[in-house]
Amino acid sequence: MKSGSSKDLTIKICAFLVVLWIFLLIILPHLGLLYSSFTTEDGIFTLSNYLKFFKQKIYYTTFIYTFLNGFFVSFISFLLAMPLAFFLVKVLPERISQIFMAILLIPLGVGELIVVYGWMIVLSDNGLIKHLLHYIGISHMPKLLNTPFSMIIGFLYVSFVFMLLPIMQALENLDDSMIEAALDLGVSKFTIFKEIVVPFSMSGIVSGVIMVFTLVIGDFLVPNILGGKSALWFTEIIYDNFLTTLNWNLGSAFGFLLLLGAVIVIWILIKVSGQDYERVIR
Repeated sequence: MKSGSSKDLTIKICAFLVVLWIFLLIILPHLGLLYSSFTTEDGIFTLSNYLKFFKQKIYYTTFIYTFLNGFFVSFISFLLAMPLAFFLVKVLPERISQIFMAILLIPLGVGELIVVYGWMIVLSDNGLIKHLLHYIGISHMPKLLNTPFSMIIGFLYVSFVFMLLPIMQALENLDDSMIEAALDLGVSKFTIFKEIVVPFSMSGIVSGVIMVFTLVIGDFLVPNILGGKSALWFTEIIYDNFLTTLNWNLGSAFGFLLLLGAVIVIWILIKVSGQDYERVIR
């Protein structure tokens, strides 16, 4: 009885610490931003911070552009990750698959800043790609750095593994006998992939899309370094309001619009795909 009471007390203490941690580091800062977004510098309640978003074209067009790119990168990541995940889980031996995964996880250990600067060097006018193309006889090449192309490359490299891992986890539970039975019945490999592999992996796909999408729309380094001045990203507008113009109230409003937009997209994605929220998050 004594040990049972001690165990219950330990569980309650741990639960309290978790709740306190979430409140102090997540809920409280967001409440502060929410309050700031509805006030002026003098603390007077106002809706002007949100109305500016709809009144000035540069704000809502950049918001839409950011979200469309988030969808595009998520889609390209899915097209690349789906066959690779199947190959790593169902085709390669486990030991070799683990070696490949270790290589794919290297960018996470290096850090985003180093990775982005690495791509900046590779894609620059004096970079590795231009030198290789010049070596094989291609001297006239379009600009690679500070373009939408360089941004997409950076986003894919930084976020691709977050699409790959959930799909691999889902595929590990796929019974190989289902695929073997379909092959015995004469079903084509494309049909098997479309009708068995993809539907079975849907929870992992949705999880991957959510992670890649939120990482892309919330990123600052990739558009700032690889996109250059021509690539205006919504997070850059938020950054400028907080640290350049020091308009924290407007920056808070734009931050909440970005958060609200991401939550709506995630909710729609889960509903449309017919997935259970707990299964997708897990």
